[in-house]
Amino acid sequence: MNSILFKEPVKRAEKAIKEFNPNLRVIVLEQTARTAQDAATALGCKVGAIVKSLLFKAGEEFILCLVSGDKRCSLNKLKKILNEKDVSMANPEDVKKVTGYTIGGVSPTGHLIKIKIFIDENLKNFDSIFAAAGHPNAVFKIDFESLKSLTSGVTKEITE
Repeated sequence: MNSILFKEPVKRAEKAIKEFNPNLRVIVLEQTARTAQDAATALGCKVGAIVKSLLFKAGEEFILCLVSGDKRCSLNKLKKILNEKDVSMANPEDVKKVTGYTIGGVSPTGHLIKIKIFIDENLKNFDSIFAAAGHPNAVFKIDFESLKSLTSGVTKEITE
């Protein structure tokens, strides 16, 4: 079970998290947290307290959107914010290439390539939020302001 902690993507996420705050730790779940609902069930929290890390391709750029688990990211709002007509979900190969993580385990930190990060303001509504740590069974707990600092993310209204 804990062999998950030795997987390279999890170690990379954990390193970034620990460099930011040595008290933060990766939590390994027995059940998968591949979906926000799965994660909420496993952690016994509201779905909205789960951070979905969604990678979008905007023209030649990539943007990671950290979205509350009970919300949907709005392509139209992203297009307006970025002033870009061509915005779509990144494909699994790009997700892996840019973040170094596979879909279902994309962490908000520890990416292979530096990317712009937008944070859904709805995540402010929770004292603690949970984000993936490099694997569908690995998460970490953090508060909103710390997530902003950790990711250098910009708070935006990005949900519909």
